[in-house]
Amino acid sequence: MLPLISPVDSLEPMADNPLHVVAATALVRNASSRVLLVRVATRGWEMPGGQVEEGDDLVTALRREVEEESGCEIEVERLIGVYSKLSPPVMVLHLFAAVHLSGVASAREDAVPEVGWFSEEEARRLVTKPPSAQRLADALEGAEGVVFRTYRLNPYEVVRGERL
Repeated sequence: MLPLISPVDSLEPMADNPLHVVAATALVRNASSRVLLVRVATRGWEMPGGQVEEGDDLVTALRREVEEESGCEIEVERLIGVYSKLSPPVMVLHLFAAVHLSGVASAREDAVPEVGWFSEEEARRLVTKPPSAQRLADALEGAEGVVFRTYRLNPYEVVRGERL
């Protein structure tokens, strides 16, 4: 018989079993098909999102993070991609397509001093950090299936990329 392990015990980091940060972000469009972006003080312009907190599912966390960063409520439509960052802190990020339901886009946190709606061309010009720019390009491509990318930072390098 196997010993019982509590869920908390099973989440303890071990040298041979490191934990990953889990995050969610979204390409949010409004009724005019403009794209919602937030300017994060430390990373520049990007699609809104953030870490999934313990006890949250991906969609709940995404809705909360978008509202916290932009003041907008969204409806999540579909999964666009899954991105595994191999550089510390190791992270798995889920990219979704979403539509704006309500709320006026406005900065809501010190860490997010600007929020706005942009055309696809403006969004591509503003989002310059390689991982964020890659995710935006994947989302704007609008292709069927789900993108899977594995990458490292410093310098940005895609180790594996495919659409399933």
